[in-house]
Amino acid sequence: MANNILQQVQTYQLSGLAYLQNLGAFINTSNTKFKNFQDLTANLGSSVSFDLPPRFTTTKSLVAQFQPAEQRVHVLTVDKQLSTSYDFTDQQFLFNVKDYMMKFGKSAIAEIGSEVEADIAQSCVTNTYRFYGSGVSPINSFNQLAQALAFFRNYGAVSSDTRGYLSDFAVPGIVGSGLNQFATNRNDELANSWEVGPFSDCTWYQSNLLPVHIAGTVGNANTALTVSNLTFDANGAVIAITFTGAGANDADAIKKYDKFQFSDGVAGFANVRYLTFIGHKVSNNPVQFRATADAQSNGAGDVTVNIHPPLQVLPTNSQNLSSPIVAGMEVRVLPSHRAGMICSGNSLYLAMPALPSQSPYATANSYDPETGVSIRQYYGSVFGQNQRGMIHDCIYGYSLVDEYAMALIFPL
Repeated sequence: MANNILQQVQTYQLSGLAYLQNLGAFINTSNTKFKNFQDLTANLGSSVSFDLPPRFTTTKSLVAQFQPAEQRVHVLTVDKQLSTSYDFTDQQFLFNVKDYMMKFGKSAIAEIGSEVEADIAQSCVTNTYRFYGSGVSPINSFNQLAQALAFFRNYGAVSSDTRGYLSDFAVPGIVGSGLNQFATNRNDELANSWEVGPFSDCTWYQSNLLPVHIAGTVGNANTALTVSNLTFDANGAVIAITFTGAGANDADAIKKYDKFQFSDGVAGFANVRYLTFIGHKVSNNPVQFRATADAQSNGAGDVTVNIHPPLQVLPTNSQNLSSPIVAGMEVRVLPSHRAGMICSGNSLYLAMPALPSQSPYATANSYDPETGVSIRQYYGSVFGQNQRGMIHDCIYGYSLVDEYAMALIFPL
């Protein structure tokens, strides 16, 4: 039995104070097409698979050169669970909290909603490999937002449902930069709302729950790493790179989800660029990637990093490099940062299936319009123990399709 802190005064009145709500941008804008995928015909288990558009190449000839047709699959798994619970004695319930249960319930749901929101926001770190921002200089102007969108779209992007998620601390500077531009109608809206709103065919949201990524030693030291060796998969794509230049015997040299970018202007080497995702033409995007696991350096300062996506220069449907990665090229790693993102095409999926009844206990499933979460609530008494319990819980899963998103990097 929990030690409740209840007020024992006759005139304990409700204050009418609102709840300290967090900004629920991710929950409310996620694609919930598979929200209750357990009801799909023939779908068994906690995962649902859905298709990604196939990829092909083009031959400059009327002579057919047949290529493998690959069905690309993405998986959404419901593997998260949360609950908030509390209990009372019959006396406490009768004399102190019977008329106060709405307050307890709303606070519990707000807490669960914030936890789900913060968890989904982790996608900005875990499911992005391209990025805009240095982690040192702030993103604080409309010009930077426009440049970020240019990089995002230059690589290839869905034209619909483009959304950007900004740090709430970055918004005042961005709005202030807009007010200095001669755009009277837009500036009237900015000054009245002090929100970024729609800009450059992108709807912008702000969040106070963007995730923080703590980088490894190399990223925080702003150390240049030099390519020394490559590991290839069966298709000839680079899946791991060995670098020199890290500190000796450093267990924290590289952390999982660290983000890398190949440096331009290295003497003797061409600037490597990504190809467009469709069409395989040279884009203006520098080649960026993320580490898929922690990596420690050896005594000589060498470190081998497993990477995503695979870097392919061979002319296949997954080719994404303008030129080969070779020894001597340099990369730099982002320092610790806070991450937002841009994504398009409704590519952030959220599933929150309704949980079954807890009969014989009174059970209800409900959607909360303020937090955007689907919650089960049930309550009951422990027989003969003078204990009345209330439980709010949910299960959920989320997934972001990597190539449809790009991180926005904000300094800590």
